[in-house]
This record gives sequence, structure tokens and C-alpha cells, in this order.
Amino acid sequence: MQSIWIQRRGGPEVLEVRTGPVPEPAAGQVRIKVAAAGVNFADIMMRRGLYPDAPKLPAVPGYEVSGVVEAVGPHVDASLLGRPVVAMCRFGGYSERVCVPAGLVHEIPPQLDLVTGAALPVNYLTAWQMVRVMAPPAEGETVLIHSAAGGVGMAAIQLCRLSGARILASASASKHEFLRGQGIDHVFDSRREDFAAAVKAATGGRGADVILEPRHGRWIAASHDALARCGRLILFGFSSAARGRRSGVWSALGTLARVPWLRINPVRLMNDNKMVGGVNLGRMWDQGPRIAGWMRALLDLAAAGDIAPVIDSVHPFSRAADAHDRLELRQNIGKVLLTPDPEDTA
Repeated sequence: MQSIWIQRRGGPEVLEVRTGPVPEPAAGQVRIKVAAAGVNFADIMMRRGLYPDAPKLPAVPGYEVSGVVEAVGPHVDASLLGRPVVAMCRFGGYSERVCVPAGLVHEIPPQLDLVTGAALPVNYLTAWQMVRVMAPPAEGETVLIHSAAGGVGMAAIQLCRLSGARILASASASKHEFLRGQGIDHVFDSRREDFAAAVKAATGGRGADVILEPRHGRWIAASHDALARCGRLILFGFSSAARGRRSGVWSALGTLARVPWLRINPVRLMNDNKMVGGVNLGRMWDQGPRIAGWMRALLDLAAAGDIAPVIDSVHPFSRAADAHDRLELRQNIGKVLLTPDPEDTA
């Protein structure tokens, strides 16, 4: 069985494909033959030694998979055998086979193929928590989505459209044409430091009602400034700490040092009539039934054609370093995925 291991902290070159025994599902678990695994910033941060919830190295990254149930443990409904599913996993997803609790497994509707299914869990659950649970925009409200061409950004765009919200987007300049092709009129340069003024100009001086901010650091204050009265700022990442090949402890500390710890405080929030919240799907493992409800709703929307993951690229396990590079260097538009190498070439 193939698995991709992170041997030590470092760049993509520390990823290594190893072979090992096929795991047996424990009580309450199923074993999935993996068709595809999602690549997420949590995996990048884990590889860089910047993810506090990651297991001790060496370890196998991977938060989400799709595949077919090929074995069930004790106390699990045997009718799951042979079903196409998506699943969340607490790392370990970069493997040909993975065992996960049955409660984290969801059957894929026939309208979805397995590779596309792997692009749903992390990105769309994160977006759902932000724009359906914590800061749902009303019809006609304005939502500013940073890193809009990434996996979470594309998911948020699709969900906000279903709400009837007006969407603004920011991304690197090379992705602006793609976003305009998605029907977004106002696209901002994500590196432009005065983008708050540009957002105010695009909204007649009012500001955005909801802003989704993954970059952390100094960008928190800038996004706060771009909010309208009664606006909601949702933080969902720490991506500024991963700066391509310069990433490491110092880049993380530099990002933390730029957080406006004192400027955005309870008194300021009350006086400004604004709200700041945060989302970290990796800290929601104790919310299984709630997450399952969100996932079922997303699968229904996907089956109806109301949402559709944008796939940037699919890489074999043997080219996992390329997949990590693409995400870490912000070259992707949409989701980056991994698939096991064919058995005759593994």
C-alpha cells in the first residue's frame, strides 16, 4: 500500500512515497480504497512544522479523501461495502487505503465522480461554516472574498451566489481574468495594501457586509477597515505564514507580529459596530453530527448542480511535491488533488 510521508520539516522535497501494510478497520471504522485525496494548506503548514495540531513527524498528511468502502469494522453496517464515499480524516489521507470512523463517511451521489468528490469536504465545509452558519449574507448584501481563486474561495463564491449576495473578490493579478470570467465585476489585487479604499469606492463608500480573510497578520486590520457598519469579518486561515520557499518559523512569527492585537479590541468593535469571528475546521472534530448535516446539504447541492468544485490539477502520489509546490506558491485556481499511482507502476 502506498502512502506519502513527511519525514522532517522542510520543502516539498521531504515528501516520500513509502509502501506499508494495509490497515484493518477497528470497531466503528470503515476502510476506504482511496481514489483521490485533497491537498490543503493544513498539509503545507504541517510539512513546514507550523501546524500545532499535526502529529509528530514522520507522519502522513491528508485531511480528506474519496473512494470506495472495501471493509468495515465491528458494529458498522455492512451495507456500506462497495459504496462510493467522501470522508474527513484527521491526517493520514495521503494513502491508498485509510480507515476512518463511519460517522465521517458520506455516500457520493451518482451525479458526482470520485475525483470531484474529493474536492468537497474541507473547502466546502469551511465555506459553509462561514457563509451559512457564522456570517450568512442576506440577499443583496456585499461579500468580499480574499484568495477567491483558491479552493475555499471558489466554494464561497458559489454558496454566496445561491444566497443572492453581491460578490467582490481579491486574488493575485494573474487570476483576475479568470475571476472576471466567473461574473465578478470588482476584482482587487490581493497584494495591494490600500485595498480597503478600493472596496469602499466599489461600494459607494459603504464597505462590505461580510469579508472572508485567510491571510492573517496585517491584513486583518485592512479587512476590518473595509467593513460596512454591522459588517462581519471571518478569519479562516494563516496562509501568510506560508510564503513559498521562504516559509518557516520566522515567517510565522512575522505574521503573528503584524496581527493588530490591540487595535481591534472589544471596545473598538462595539464603537465601530463590527464583528470579527474565526473558523478552523480542524478544531471541529467533536461536532460530528453537526458537520455531517452540513456535508449532506452540500452533497445535495452538488447532486442538483447548484455547486461544482473547480479542479485545478490532479497529481499522482509520486508527484506529490509538485502538488504541494503548486498550492504553496499560489499557482492554483481551485482544488489541487492527489491520486494513487497505478498499481503496476507504484
